[in-house]
Amino acid sequence: MMATPGTGLIGVLLLFVLLVAGTPIGVALGVVGIGGLVLVLGLEPALIKAGVVTFDTLTRYELGTLPLFMLIAQLLFAADASKDLFDAAAKFMGHRRGGLALASVAGCAGFGAINGSSLATTATIGMVALPEMRRRGYSDALATGTVAVGGTLGQLIPPSGALIVFGIIAEQSIGQLFTAAIVPGITQALFYMLVVWLLVLWRPSIAPRSERAPWGERLRAIGRVSDMLLLIVLVITAIAMGWMSPSEAASVGTAGSLAITIWRRRLTVAVLHKAFAETLRTSGMILQVVLGALIFSVFVGATGVAQLVSDSVSGLGLGPVPTLMLIALLLLALGSVLDGLGLMLLTTPILLPIVQGLGMSPIWFGIFIIRAMEIGFVHPPLGLNLYVIHDVMPDVPIRRIFKGVLPFLASDLVHLLLLILFPAIAMGLPKWLGQ
Repeated sequence: MMATPGTGLIGVLLLFVLLVAGTPIGVALGVVGIGGLVLVLGLEPALIKAGVVTFDTLTRYELGTLPLFMLIAQLLFAADASKDLFDAAAKFMGHRRGGLALASVAGCAGFGAINGSSLATTATIGMVALPEMRRRGYSDALATGTVAVGGTLGQLIPPSGALIVFGIIAEQSIGQLFTAAIVPGITQALFYMLVVWLLVLWRPSIAPRSERAPWGERLRAIGRVSDMLLLIVLVITAIAMGWMSPSEAASVGTAGSLAITIWRRRLTVAVLHKAFAETLRTSGMILQVVLGALIFSVFVGATGVAQLVSDSVSGLGLGPVPTLMLIALLLLALGSVLDGLGLMLLTTPILLPIVQGLGMSPIWFGIFIIRAMEIGFVHPPLGLNLYVIHDVMPDVPIRRIFKGVLPFLASDLVHLLLLILFPAIAMGLPKWLGQ
C-alpha cells in the first residue's frame, strides 16, 4: 500500500533534511532506507532485505580494492610524497611567472593519483605550496584558489575512492571507470593551468618570477619522485590495459609502496600502525556509507520514484543535451548545500536510470557526477576545500579564498559542458582499449 512514488519522494526529502542537518551520511542513508522499506514491505521483509544487501556487499571481491588503495596513500604519505611531488614540479616550473601555481596543480594531480581524496590532497599540498608561494610574493587569492581547485583532482584522477564507491553502488566496472577518468583528469588539470596562465598574463604582479633551478637540482628532484611515479604509472596502466584487475593492481601497488617506504628508510612501527589505523578508520566509514546507499537504493527502487522522475523528465520533450544540462544544474544546486559523497549517493539511484534512458553509458555518468562533486568542493557556500585552505592559512579571509577560485570555477563549468557535448572525452579511451 505504501509502495508509491509519493513515499519515495518523502524519503528523499527526509534524507536531504538529515544531510543538511549534519547527520552522518551512512547513518542518514541507512535509517531512511530501512525505515522506508519497513513502510513499503513490512518489518520482517525489510530486515531480511537489508541483511541480504549487507551480506552481498561485504562478500564482493572488488570491495578489497578500496582499503588497499588507501593503504598505498598512507604509506607514500609517510615517504614524503606530497613534499617531493610539489618540489619536483616547482624545480621545473617555478622560475616562470606563475610557475609555483602551475607546480601546485601538477603536485595536486600527482598526489591525487596516490591519495584519491580531495580534502586530503588540498590539505597536504596546501601545507607545502602555500607558504612557498607567499614567500615568493604570490597573491593570496591566486595561491589559495589554485590549491583549492587543484585538490579536487584527487576525486577524479585514478585510483579514486569516489569512483570505487560509484562502481560498487552502480554495479559498474571499477577498471572501466578508472580508464574513463584518465583523459578528463588530465584535461581538467590543463584547464586549471590555462586559467593560471591567463590570470598571470592579465596581471603579472600577482605571480612574480623566481630564480631558475639548475639542471642538477631538477634531476635530483625528479629522482626523488621517480619511484612513486613509476609505481603510479604501473598501477594505472595495468588496470587500463587489462593486465590486472583493480584488486590485483591495488595489491601490487601496496607491495610497491611498502617497498618504497622501506627503501627510503621511513618505515617504523609507529608509521605502520598509523597507516593501518587511518586505512581502517576511513575504509570503515566509507563502507558504512556504501551499505546505507545500497539499502536506500532498494527503497527508492521499490517505490518507483526513479521511474516517476524519468517519466517527468521525458515528458518535457527535451533532447539529450538539454536534459543533461538540466541534470548538471540540479547537481550544481544540490552541491552548494551537500558534500560531494552525499550528493552522489542521494542522486545516483534517481538520475542513473534517466541518463541510461538517454542512451548514455553508466560509466560516462560516473565521470560526469564525479566532476559535479568536484565543483561542489569549491562551490559557495559549502565549498569544503575552501575551508580546508582557510585552516591551513587562517590569516587569509575566507572571502578572498572564494574570490580566488572564481576563475577556476568558470573553467570547471566549461569543462563539464564539454563533457556533456563530447562524451568521447570520457569514453574514447576505454573504447580504444576495447574495454
